[in-house]
Amino acid sequence: MLCLGIDTSAAHCAAALVDGGAVLAARLEPMAKGQAERLMPLVDEIFAEAGKTAEDLGAIGVGIGPGNFTGLRISVSAARGLALALARPAIGVSVFEARRYGIKGPLSVIEDARRDEAYLQSFDDQGRADEARLVSLNTLSALELAQQVTGSLGQRIADAYGRTYVAPPVMIATAIAHIAEAKRAADMPFPRPAPLYLRAADAAPARDYGPRLL
Repeated sequence: MLCLGIDTSAAHCAAALVDGGAVLAARLEPMAKGQAERLMPLVDEIFAEAGKTAEDLGAIGVGIGPGNFTGLRISVSAARGLALALARPAIGVSVFEARRYGIKGPLSVIEDARRDEAYLQSFDDQGRADEARLVSLNTLSALELAQQVTGSLGQRIADAYGRTYVAPPVMIATAIAHIAEAKRAADMPFPRPAPLYLRAADAAPARDYGPRLL
């Protein structure tokens, strides 16, 4: 089963193709902006590198965050569009699931949310997860952390709290593709992907009224 994984939840544009657990092509390009223009050309390049086409897909995995608001909308919209055009399922995968992929044992995934805050979710040794939440780095307690930590803030938190940092074993889009492939093979229910927002949007409603129609 060929599965595409895409992610623009942070300052990058990432895509990967996997088939039966084998990685056919994968690429991550760091970028602070421009993901909307780069994502689909990158996907085309991944297909060409693997010698496959979109028609070969069995499923589309997409990172749903939490992360950058605009970035999440870009990749989720792209996945929904591909799913509709190809009549294939689109499967949302959180950054927590993706970072945990391939790591055994209890684990806390902690991702930078800026403003001295972080996105945190912990998993037990059976893979059961607690509630994902936004936490303050100034008040974070060691009791909230497993012995192993990973994520974009994993090394910093491990050093500060005496934990063991574990680097994610694969690139994020590769993990998303593997997880989506497994969910598709298990015939699990997958609702339409939607961005996972743990923080309210920064944008405020416009104070000025719109033009009056006469």
